[in-house]
Amino acid sequence: MAWQVYDAKARFSELLDAALKDGPQVVTRRGVETAVLVPIDEWKRLKDRSKPPFPDPLLDPNGPHDIPLAPRRSFKLRPFSFEDGE
Repeated sequence: MAWQVYDAKARFSELLDAALKDGPQVVTRRGVETAVLVPIDEWKRLKDRSKPPFPDPLLDPNGPHDIPLAPRRSFKLRPFSFEDGE
């Protein structure tokens, strides 16, 4: 069911009961779906499923920051002169 924002605010207790009984409830603002109220158990389940499959050390503020980088290739430069070569 979709709830307009002013109805959701005025009848929040009903909105909460509906989410617990019937599942996620959509809140709209000016006819546009804006938010969803879901029961906490469903929120936790969805949150756990969205975790990355492996930790990303670059995103971990306490993680190891001594990640080895691949060596850079060296380039040989050709001789260059601004003078006319004729």
